[in-house]
Amino acid sequence: MSSLRHDGSRDYPYPADVGGRFTWARRVTFAVLIAIWAALPWVHVNGRPAMFLDVAARRFFLFGASFNAQDFWLVFFVTTALLFALVVVTTVLGRAWCGWTCPQTVFLEALYRPIERWIEGPRNERMKRDRGPWVFDKVWRKGLKHFLYVFVSLFVAHVFLAYFVSIPSLFEMITRSPAEHPEAFGWMIATSAIFWLDFGWFREQLCLVICPYGRLQSAMVDDDSLVVGYDVGRGEPRGKGKRKESDSRGDCVDCNRCVVVCPTGIDIRNGLQVDCIACTQCIDACDDVMDKIGKPRGLIRYDSLRGLRGEPRKLWRPRLAFYGVLGVLGIVAASLALRAHAPFEANLVRMQGAPYVVERAADAADDVIRNQFQIHLVNKQDEPRTFRIDVIDDSGAEVVLALSEVTIEALGDRRISLIARERRADFAAGERMRVRVSMEGEPEPRDIEAPLLGPIR
Repeated sequence: MSSLRHDGSRDYPYPADVGGRFTWARRVTFAVLIAIWAALPWVHVNGRPAMFLDVAARRFFLFGASFNAQDFWLVFFVTTALLFALVVVTTVLGRAWCGWTCPQTVFLEALYRPIERWIEGPRNERMKRDRGPWVFDKVWRKGLKHFLYVFVSLFVAHVFLAYFVSIPSLFEMITRSPAEHPEAFGWMIATSAIFWLDFGWFREQLCLVICPYGRLQSAMVDDDSLVVGYDVGRGEPRGKGKRKESDSRGDCVDCNRCVVVCPTGIDIRNGLQVDCIACTQCIDACDDVMDKIGKPRGLIRYDSLRGLRGEPRKLWRPRLAFYGVLGVLGIVAASLALRAHAPFEANLVRMQGAPYVVERAADAADDVIRNQFQIHLVNKQDEPRTFRIDVIDDSGAEVVLALSEVTIEALGDRRISLIARERRADFAAGERMRVRVSMEGEPEPRDIEAPLLGPIR
């Protein structure tokens, strides 16, 4: 059983309402995650939003740290560390990410699904209404539901947009004509439509058809990973009706309650399946039934495949050790990369055009070789800083520096011209131009250099 039929068509699931300890724990988790997500553009750290990705200006602010486009290489190390961490978590906890913290699950279960249940009622009513004719009751309920879906989608899209334009800019855009900011308006409409289509109709198909993580879990999960599973030994053979002391049937009364509450439409009693997102709704449903028939909870529970077979679970195994080493290496690499984040950038680059110029004189011995450079300075701080430039060249060349001190605005950059002139008779191969750059407030200056070029005698 699944929301995907054997021919690939969809069997639309109608998950029933369920309550219990895991359901309430997930609701609290969803509320905390949504609160953090919605608050990040509002909370300021060092005068900036805690998370502000100003793509247009190529400036990025993350929890008080500021970055620019030249720091994009850090994304590789941070992403790699997160992926390794997810692999380790999956090996230990199975698909806990999918059922508890994935944005697809969080927004669907915390925002959209409650609207559907509030307007259209419980599972049986929704199924009966969808299979019936388009009468007035069906039209107004469907219309109101999708109207609220659109409203929630617009809200979610605007919050996401605030991460890229900031809250003040967002409020200004809302009060002005969309023609004044067509790019932002277009992105907002597009993301709202995607959210409405995904959470209003596509839903679990994103997890089953598009998301690669569900397919990859089969390579990461082993017999000792924590999964949501059914205890076959205790539950079989199934049978309806009350149990007596001499009854040879298992504890499963074949009520199908675990099936009807599943958001992907699977039967957990068929074993671990790629469609299972570890949402734990079947656990709460089964525990409720066990309470009613006077049986202990845990027929469906969090356990490893080994534990469900009655065998002891192994916490440490070679696979987990290997993944753990990769995870630690990823975190160390990301930490070192973030520590390497410099407060400013300084580069000595040659000007475009000829690599050097020979200024001819009446006497060839008096010819002058001219090398032209630019000092490219980038202020990566979120406030203006003053830079001092000192030439520490020991080649004997005559150096003309356009500015020895310059103030650069926050996250701005400047290019300063530098010309080195040297008599051809004094020029020697291998000479280099050296410059020392100091930034206000930083104790460590930076030395930059570039080769001096000229004709070989």
